Amino acid sequence: MIDQAVILCGGMGTRLGALTEATPKPMLDVAGRPFLFHLIQEVARYGVKHIVLLAGRFGEQIVTVFHGRRLFGAQIDVLVEPGPLGTGGALRFAADHLAPQFLLLNGDSWIDADLSRFGLGWEKARERDPELKAQMLLHRVPDTARFGRVTLKGDQVVGFEEKGAPLADASGLISAGVYAIDRAILDLIPRHGACSLERDVLPRLVAEGRVVAVQARDGVYFVDIGLPETFAQVQVDLVAARTRPAVFFDRDGTLNHDGGYTHRVEDLVWMPQAREAIAHINERGYFVFVVTNQAGVARGYYDEDAVAAFHGAMQASLAAIGGHVDAFEWCPHHPEAAIAAYRRHCPRRKPGPGMLVDLMAAWPVDPQRSFLIGNSSADMEAARAAGLRSLRYEGGSVIDIVARLL
Repeated sequence: MIDQAVILCGGMGTRLGALTEATPKPMLDVAGRPFLFHLIQEVARYGVKHIVLLAGRFGEQIVTVFHGRRLFGAQIDVLVEPGPLGTGGALRFAADHLAPQFLLLNGDSWIDADLSRFGLGWEKARERDPELKAQMLLHRVPDTARFGRVTLKGDQVVGFEEKGAPLADASGLISAGVYAIDRAILDLIPRHGACSLERDVLPRLVAEGRVVAVQARDGVYFVDIGLPETFAQVQVDLVAARTRPAVFFDRDGTLNHDGGYTHRVEDLVWMPQAREAIAHINERGYFVFVVTNQAGVARGYYDEDAVAAFHGAMQASLAAIGGHVDAFEWCPHHPEAAIAAYRRHCPRRKPGPGMLVDLMAAWPVDPQRSFLIGNSSADMEAARAAGLRSLRYEGGSVIDIVARLL
């Protein structure tokens, strides 16, 4: 499971003119928030726990908004390069902060692709060939001239066409700005000075047969905000493209066996085909959220770190089959708590709808097509209060139930 992502935020954005005269391109406002905020949410929902933002010009703005924050379950750190280093030089600058395997993304583009499945594909590719150094996500477009074209033989990347090169057929595959990277790639990047990953490093690795690619599904949403016309268009269609229905799951007794205040990682036992159900929902393009009361925290049986660790184990188990939970919400409060800090009536505790309401406020959810699956009357009441349909789980294959509902 790849749990680190690096986002390149250092581009000059000169083609956007006045918009980027005093603002980094990824910080431009889209639908009331910086474009980078939307991108972070999209990355974090695949279980990525650490996101490093590599900033350049006006990088202090990115530091002020994001450095040291925890968003959507991910810790955010910002590094500001001392001068223009290029995409390769920026990675070298961040060397001490990079995991052995990490995702690399451009901070000015987004494609609606499942990063869990992309990461699983990378792991399987490296099992076949441990010498691989990078995997690219490719997107098919009608005109590659603005981006440059990638050519394949099977899943092996065998060449690049430069931007603007005259082509007999302008349609083809381009880099979607998403990569899985082996940290050993740093050995090819000079320790000082500027270096371009795309021009100086990847072509060398391609020539050595060390780069593979995965193609995104045809027709998926892709945006690059680098031109005035694409930046104007993203104001109109980004929120619509990101909005999707959700399946809200109760946890204990619905997704995993309930042994009574279940919290130890070693006690994670999935209900029949629950993992497969989540992966199926992912494939259908729905959000998957987990909403769980955790009164064991209030009673002093375990702490919130134990809850987070249990959810981390669930996420890692799902990643092994290309699945993920987009967000976990839990309520540690109880009106009769043994620990005073958790002793209160909390609207987030089911049957209250607070966790559901909070998720629908934070994420672009289509509530009319969403529903909750749980195993208690409190789950059903919470769903009604939040205006959601619900189904009571009473045992059996979770994926069979989900398949019928979808």
